Amino acid sequence: MKNLRSLIQESVSIVFFGGAGVSTESGIPDFRSVDGLYSRKYPYPPETMLSHSFFISHADEFFQFYRSKMLYLNAVPNEAHKSLAELEAIGKLNTVITQNIDGLHQKAGSKNVLELHGSVHRNYCMSCNRFFGVDFIAESKGIPRCECGGVIKPDVVLYEEGLNEDIMAQAVKAISESDMLIVGGTSLNVYPAAGLLQFYKGDKLVLINKSSTPLDNRANLVIHESIGETLRDAVLWE
Repeated sequence: MKNLRSLIQESVSIVFFGGAGVSTESGIPDFRSVDGLYSRKYPYPPETMLSHSFFISHADEFFQFYRSKMLYLNAVPNEAHKSLAELEAIGKLNTVITQNIDGLHQKAGSKNVLELHGSVHRNYCMSCNRFFGVDFIAESKGIPRCECGGVIKPDVVLYEEGLNEDIMAQAVKAISESDMLIVGGTSLNVYPAAGLLQFYKGDKLVLINKSSTPLDNRANLVIHESIGETLRDAVLWE
């Protein structure tokens, strides 16, 4: 912890790259842990039910699963989200890059957030592109439709869909220009997102995750502890 605090104090352009483990401490399950979505029994595998082709061919079943397993509207930011917002507020942290779609970073106060996989809080009509908030999706029945008759699609990246090229370009730029990269709550097994780490050229790469990752041997500091507790304690350097 002393080393982490020192690295943060020395840095002026920090980027945080986070995965599902950041939000599990807010009660949002991930996919691959013991209690994650992949460990449960469904009519189809979760990756099938969250795929573009399933959304097109089985929209009703897609939305049943999406509403019950992807929307956690009562979740609140945890210590990780709050600590990152604080680091941004004091001018240490430039960018949060997240694989999560829950919007908790923004809810905690972070301003510059790049959402690699989109957000449940944005939804658009596939016909006229009209915007709808998450409450409309949560309260709708069956397949949510716009007044024009078009199907409303959540602005999240489904399986079989590519990541937004502009968001990826911004993420590459932020990481390549940072003097410290903190990676937390991710197994670093999901590509192309995990491949973003190759663009960091500095000597302050910190990995915070309860389990080991394939890139632990590349990091300058590895902490196998709770992401929330670690970041909370790291910003309390006074």
